Amino acid sequence: MFRTTRGPEPQDGGAQEPRAALGLPAASALVIGSIIGTGVFALPSALAPYGPIAIVAFVVVTVGALALALTFGALSKRVRASGGPYVYAREAFGEFAGFLNAWSYWITAWAGNAAIAVAWVGYVEVFVNTGHRTAWSVVIALAGLWLPAAVNLTGARNTGAFQVVTTVLKFVPLVFMATVGLLFVDSGNFGAFNASGRSATGAVSAAGAIALFSYLGLEAASVVAGRVRDPERNVPRATVYGTLVCAVIYILGTLAVFGTVSHADLGSSTAPFTDAANNILGGSWGGDAVAVAAIVSGIGALNGWTMLCAEMPYAAARDGLFPRSFARLRGERDVPVFGILASTVLASLITVFSYTSFEDVFTKIVLLSVLTAVIPYLFSAAAQLYWLVRDRGRLSRRALVRDVTVAGLAMAFSYWSIQGSGYQTVYYGLFVLLLGLPVYVWLKRDGAASPAGSAAGAATTAPEAGPVTGRQDPPATGGERAPETTAPTRKRRVPGPRTGRTGGPRETGRRDTGLRHHD
Repeated sequence: MFRTTRGPEPQDGGAQEPRAALGLPAASALVIGSIIGTGVFALPSALAPYGPIAIVAFVVVTVGALALALTFGALSKRVRASGGPYVYAREAFGEFAGFLNAWSYWITAWAGNAAIAVAWVGYVEVFVNTGHRTAWSVVIALAGLWLPAAVNLTGARNTGAFQVVTTVLKFVPLVFMATVGLLFVDSGNFGAFNASGRSATGAVSAAGAIALFSYLGLEAASVVAGRVRDPERNVPRATVYGTLVCAVIYILGTLAVFGTVSHADLGSSTAPFTDAANNILGGSWGGDAVAVAAIVSGIGALNGWTMLCAEMPYAAARDGLFPRSFARLRGERDVPVFGILASTVLASLITVFSYTSFEDVFTKIVLLSVLTAVIPYLFSAAAQLYWLVRDRGRLSRRALVRDVTVAGLAMAFSYWSIQGSGYQTVYYGLFVLLLGLPVYVWLKRDGAASPAGSAAGAATTAPEAGPVTGRQDPPATGGERAPETTAPTRKRRVPGPRTGRTGGPRETGRRDTGLRHHD
């Protein structure tokens, strides 16, 4: 088993290192479980207004998602640190780009949890609150948000085990629908191919923006790379294979639902997979079984995303680019308690607000989550292109063309997703992104005023910037104090251009990591 040493002593102004508690199965389950939540169980209804052309959009989105998965896989080999899109943007383009990515992704995580919870309620209400009374729907949604938070508070090992179990259980109805369900497809259920009233291009773009929500989470393994054993090998594999498995299940399962539930009924359904199972098997027992699986799936997805809600700001806070409270780990199992609680509270607030103020709760939150997720995806693809161009002399022509094509496709796909989100969503997304600017100013002012931060910045040199390959000292975080520890510590160097700045590039790679192997 691998264990990491504890972080620097409090006087060093650093933060603790998390333990690498996730193996390949748990990392893969985290990717699959984060991608497949209740979103896929609710998306057929959200896509129904566009007609079967939405399946075309799903295929286009799948191609883009696979390009992103390959890009994240390559980036995770280049920069082996927790933080995913945040750390890639920071290493390639500097602190401000890193902060914007961390801020945007953090919003995606907790707002996306609200969307998952709303979809999850639809399947819970197959059994309770069948009249869909708003007050009880809110109570159920809040229970769905706080149960996974409680699991996360027990530590990464328990979170990973819970993720594996729920991932296995959720596959049963999805595989059934993607295989047996196809035998019951009736072409009469599909309706008009393009029922949106838009042009074909406009319909594909709009439906694609909604469908992309299904793939949010493909970067999950890279976000928690510091908690994954042998990250250089396991993170890329978990990312690519997990996305491929989800792609096959998604496309075939959605096609089966479109073909087994009439277009008119699908648009108003709150549990489309349950309706499809009832139509296939007759009666209600099949639909009830699917609803139970969807409930388990939703809890699993919320479990994984709650972990991401804490890990992304944790990585940024270690560099002084997020409030210090997010960098504190508690207890024997190194739990980022503040990040878990803060994100769950925010998800709870937006859930309550949505039920009282929005008519189409799920779709509106989905589009906002997609937009704030695409920004980090865009920066990640740009970082990969930057490094490929910079290092082009070290790569073969064939490898360079291949990698540039994949990264370019990922970037183009990200732009396309923003365009398809709609003007109102882009407006709200830009607004919440710019809300981060005062936070960044406050963090930089706080860091500049810290004697410890100034001393740390003045003491470092400025080697050539680029992807990091070893472990270094965590930068100063403006006087941040880690929890007391008596374990031995190890000094690490800080790479990258730093001249009197607090918080700089830091890596948690495998070389000189202080990892100890116990047989």
